[in-house]
Amino acid sequence: MLHRQKSGGAGSAPSRTRTPSRTAALAAVGALALVGGVAGTTTAVAAGRAATLAVPAAVGDVLWSDEFNGAAGTAPNSAVWNYDTGGGGWGNNELQTYTTSTANSQLDGQGNLVITARKESNGSYTSARLTTKGKQQPKFGRIEARIQIPRGQGIWPAFWMLGGGFPQTTWPTAGEIDIMENIGREPNYVHGTVHGPGYSGSAGPSGAYEHPQDWSFADTFHTFAVDWKPGSITWSVDGNTYFQVTPATVNGNQWVFDQPFFIILNVAVGGEWPGYPDGSTQFPQSMKVDYVRVYDNGSSGSGGGSTLPTGSGHLTSVGHNLCVDIPWGNPADSTQVQLATCSTNAAQTWTRGSDGTIRALGACLDVRSSGTANGTAVQVYHCNGTAAQRWVYDSGTQALKNPQSGKCLDVPSSQFNDGQQLQIYTCNGTGAQRWSLG
Repeated sequence: MLHRQKSGGAGSAPSRTRTPSRTAALAAVGALALVGGVAGTTTAVAAGRAATLAVPAAVGDVLWSDEFNGAAGTAPNSAVWNYDTGGGGWGNNELQTYTTSTANSQLDGQGNLVITARKESNGSYTSARLTTKGKQQPKFGRIEARIQIPRGQGIWPAFWMLGGGFPQTTWPTAGEIDIMENIGREPNYVHGTVHGPGYSGSAGPSGAYEHPQDWSFADTFHTFAVDWKPGSITWSVDGNTYFQVTPATVNGNQWVFDQPFFIILNVAVGGEWPGYPDGSTQFPQSMKVDYVRVYDNGSSGSGGGSTLPTGSGHLTSVGHNLCVDIPWGNPADSTQVQLATCSTNAAQTWTRGSDGTIRALGACLDVRSSGTANGTAVQVYHCNGTAAQRWVYDSGTQALKNPQSGKCLDVPSSQFNDGQQLQIYTCNGTGAQRWSLG
């Protein structure tokens, strides 16, 4: 049995744990028919740049993406990505030390993020691990990346997610979704796995996908995705579905996946599951990431199929002559919005765009720090294309919802007063979350 023991390394997030033997994993593949994706076309906006995408026709708007368009040699966008750093084995007796150096992670000027594992002159190994913790933490949706993986014995690339409560909520209770893992000694296989309380490590439910031509996945780019909905997660490669988990899969243990998660990209060197580099392993080895995208798949929390009616006017608290207002008409970054008696002031005139933004005085309605917790402030911030600035409107409940957090614009404790600052809170259908669009 292939096995990895999961625990934190160097005081940071854990690495991933492992699947059962390849034979057992492939049995899961046989339980599902492989089906091809149906392509359509839509337009995404990321960091102010439009791109034409090929996406499954059933999938809706892009809630958030990073297309990695930037000058060669520059670091990835710090507004989106954090670095995990250090060595210590990362719970799996891995060899690499993760760094912030552009020698280990940089844009290539051709629309790719490149994460590179290197063997240094002293025989040590360095690489990079990037996370969106606290910055982009989707709850449900189609989570997708187009990646060309590295190759070689002991090389271990991964595209995965951890529950947003980590590390305050410890692993595995925080939950983990491994969207794609590969170990170099199996160049023609990739794996998808979940870990949670009572089903972690080698007990994590897992499936594997074999390249249809039995070629190496490192030869070219492939699209790896999970379609993540309340109560189900479904894996695919290049549109071919190969594995699914539901609460029934975890055999009565706690299902911990109906919450926000953050995204991780990394390349590890060595470890108990992949084994260690040998004389056949060549360095450096790079993983190229063309994009990472989160699509609205119609799930509650990822957009719910709702849209934002375009137009301009007030955002009025239903039943009260109180409107969403920018205090003193000052749209400086991080100014928390409030309720104020409705007027014709430009600080209360909001334009609702087809991109899901709500704008006034040149700034966007924004969830502070892309937060997902109840009570997170709603503010204005310069428009930046992130999911913290996307809103949908449910005409039935009259709620304004931020799909990334899965929370609704809310009047704290239903205190309908001039000057009452606003927040996000679990959508509950109360009057504190009912808004009419002027």
